[in-house]
Amino acid sequence: MPVTGTGRTSRIIRWIDYRLPFVATVEHELYEYPTPRNLNYWWNFGSLAGIILVIMIVSGIVLAMHYTPNTTLAFDSVERIMRDVNYGWLLRYIHMNGASMFFVIVYIHIFRGLYYGSYKYPRELLWMLGVVILLLMMATAFMGYVLPWGQMSYWGATVITNLFSAIPVFGQKIVTLLWGGFTVGNPTLNRFFSLHYLLPFVIVAVVGLHLIALHSHGSNNPLGIDSKGPQDSIPFHPYYTIKDMFGLMVFLIIFSIFVFFMPNLLGDPQNYIPANPLQTPPDIAPEWYFRPFYAILRSMTFNVLGIPSKLIGVILMFASILLLFVVPWLDTSRVRSATFRPIYKKIYWLLVLDVVALGYVGARPPVGSTVVIGQIATFYYFFHFLILIPLVGKIERPRPLPTSIGAAVLGSTAVAAGDD
Repeated sequence: MPVTGTGRTSRIIRWIDYRLPFVATVEHELYEYPTPRNLNYWWNFGSLAGIILVIMIVSGIVLAMHYTPNTTLAFDSVERIMRDVNYGWLLRYIHMNGASMFFVIVYIHIFRGLYYGSYKYPRELLWMLGVVILLLMMATAFMGYVLPWGQMSYWGATVITNLFSAIPVFGQKIVTLLWGGFTVGNPTLNRFFSLHYLLPFVIVAVVGLHLIALHSHGSNNPLGIDSKGPQDSIPFHPYYTIKDMFGLMVFLIIFSIFVFFMPNLLGDPQNYIPANPLQTPPDIAPEWYFRPFYAILRSMTFNVLGIPSKLIGVILMFASILLLFVVPWLDTSRVRSATFRPIYKKIYWLLVLDVVALGYVGARPPVGSTVVIGQIATFYYFFHFLILIPLVGKIERPRPLPTSIGAAVLGSTAVAAGDD
């Protein structure tokens, strides 16, 4: 993007850019940034995640102007936003459904990375920063869910924060610190409101590091092979900006359907009832994006070697997320993309089905066959990452890789994976 304009405007831009090279940076990172020429629409979800993050921050700032973080007023302040604030209902539905859309986009983004090997050398730190973003999103979403101070808000906060009490020695101190006292109450709500407001800006900072790491070695691509020259890449603009705009339009249509026609589909009706510490809801279940991890937590129904089942469940739940940090070192295959890995491709889809099964179990009461399904799905989750991925990388014989991205796009010959 060369500096355009004539006369005084152009001179002002050049003067600023010489001292603060914003225009030059945008030109290099957006217009001239060389991008693999074969990226498909699965690569749209990275930019979509950034856009929905901006939507969540803007809508959240406006909602915070009308919200009162006090246990006696919080529920009524949310109702006032819905009924009396101009377009308050729209802002809240955008923010509420935006959280679900954000997790949908990020989960697809993560599974795309797992399929195409985007965590492999030299993008290990890029992947790890993505996992940090996921953890920050989870913390932000959980604290935001508490703010309306409905039944599920109160009891969800009580149940989830109480999990830390299973940690030996320090557990109860951590719970007291989170609560700001000896029960979930006004100090808890104030702490969660402050952190819910702060953490999105921390996410923005980590996203900035994520983009720096991405641009250091470039994007991965469906073939999983590195660019070997100008014939393998094209400028990001206009080719991928147009593609991202199309993806954004499709997303906004789907998002609008949720916001305007079924805004409460993904929520819990219990949260439209004011919090009552004396009345426990019949079923306490987290939002859908937490349910696979909630199922892992509840899968442990027996003690092991004297270790309480509750503590093991908490450890497994956190381990299921932290395990993603070491995926780059668990995968022993030299080939990135599952396109050329016939065995890995099959077990990848088994992982997808396993996560869906965990989500189903997390939404059901822990009785009967649901418990058994949860235990089997939990076992397979860890078996997949700790055993199958390293083993398959050793025994699998990948299909031949193309000589280059350009050769594959132009339909040229391929060479063996080991020769690439």
